[in-house]
Amino acid sequence: MSTQTETIRRLTVPQIAARKGGEPIVSLTSYHAHTATIVDRHADFILVGDSLGMVMHGMETTVGVPLDLMIMHGKAVVRGTKRALIVVDMPFGTYEESPNMAFRNAATIMKETQCQAVKLEGGKRMAETVHFLVERGIPVMAHIGLTPQSSHVMGGFKTQGRDQDTWPLHIEDAKAVADAGAFAIVVEGVVEELADQITAAVDVPTIGIGASKNCDGQILVLEDMLGLNPWVPKFVKKYGNLGEGIEEAVKAYAQEVKSRTFPGEAQVYKNK
Repeated sequence: MSTQTETIRRLTVPQIAARKGGEPIVSLTSYHAHTATIVDRHADFILVGDSLGMVMHGMETTVGVPLDLMIMHGKAVVRGTKRALIVVDMPFGTYEESPNMAFRNAATIMKETQCQAVKLEGGKRMAETVHFLVERGIPVMAHIGLTPQSSHVMGGFKTQGRDQDTWPLHIEDAKAVADAGAFAIVVEGVVEELADQITAAVDVPTIGIGASKNCDGQILVLEDMLGLNPWVPKFVKKYGNLGEGIEEAVKAYAQEVKSRTFPGEAQVYKNK
């Protein structure tokens, strides 16, 4: 009797866009193949975020992340996945200057990593660039509210929308990138009622991070929710405490080595 293996197909940009107002979209970041393989079984899209600069490379902000680093990690995540849509962040300085510059770098990211979309930060000021990219075949996820690449201008990682007079500006940002062709919008670090108004104001899915449970989807940095990051934003719920588990394992290993109770090489091979 012959058996057929079911083909696993990646979720597509139109499928994610069609989830507006429907089943909530599940997303996490990932930066390497083995965690991406695990996340792939549960997430609708995986973001290779420039947060990797802070989470993996010890940078204070995301501003110093170079393009080649994003491409290297993007390749790893794509190799480790089969199902989730893969979105790669465009790092600071690779898209702001002009739409032409943005296209060259976005095309490089997509060709080198084989991802399905890119993400860039900024609202109304980036609408022209979003339109330029989408018109030329590059799907774009937008990012408004607290935009980490602008942390120096914002004076740090501060919640946006505490002053209600600024709400129309954030809503205008969301509408501008949605109208320009962004298939989804990350809404980060804004007060809950504002996030709800942004979600109601646009026809594309909103992906919340420190925003509102009523967004069309949610995203978290994987290391934050696993308890691997020493500094975790207040809004993050930790679903694991792997940091302590890793430290205990390393401590146990170190103790065995120092006490000469660690199994020798020959013994390990013999057990195999």
